[in-house]
Amino acid sequence: MTVMGVASSRFLRMVDKLAEVECAEARDYTSFSVRGKRFGYYWPRTKTVGLKQTLSEQIALVSERPDVFEVQFTAGGFGWVVVHLPKIDADELTELVYEAWRLSAPEALVEEYPTP
Repeated sequence: MTVMGVASSRFLRMVDKLAEVECAEARDYTSFSVRGKRFGYYWPRTKTVGLKQTLSEQIALVSERPDVFEVQFTAGGFGWVVVHLPKIDADELTELVYEAWRLSAPEALVEEYPTP
């Protein structure tokens, strides 16, 4: 049986396991980048994260489970999704976080760190 919901602390540990992640604190959120390219956001008040995805993945996620995912924005050919942490399981979130990082990281870094 899969337990739904990911604690904020667990999400932050997922991000910490990725290579060369830079965090920037703002008043209401934390942003995450790799070598200057943003791949994620975390809003503690709403227990949500924003993750960079491909446009097709953004559409698929939001279409299949609008209670878990919502469109954040599109930019530069990428579709960002808001993920509700209480409604997703850890394995799926781990994959989405890694994919967001991979879409922003240089190819050589991705080859050096192929999986979280």
